[in-house]
Amino acid sequence: MTMLPVFYQTHLKTQFSLANYIFLKILIDVLQWIQQVSLESLATHLPIPIKFESRGRKLQRFLSLPNLTLEKVWLPIVKVWLEENFTPKEVIYLEDV
Repeated sequence: MTMLPVFYQTHLKTQFSLANYIFLKILIDVLQWIQQVSLESLATHLPIPIKFESRGRKLQRFLSLPNLTLEKVWLPIVKVWLEENFTPKEVIYLEDV
């Protein structure tokens, strides 16, 4: 299982129930392993003991969670990362690759 940085874990645990947090960690592992983003491929490779159709519905319900948004989950993580890696008022240049 992929080890998330501590500040990711801390923040994600505040945003999700324990079951949803564990599911997110499993989902991240599956995404890194299969390197494809489609509900069908994710449902096929999810290591949970339920039928394929149920895994697909579980994925859809999870991805529809109201707290799974850019503002509530990812921006706070980026903010902490920036605070840990850069000093205040330091200019950062982002490049489009």
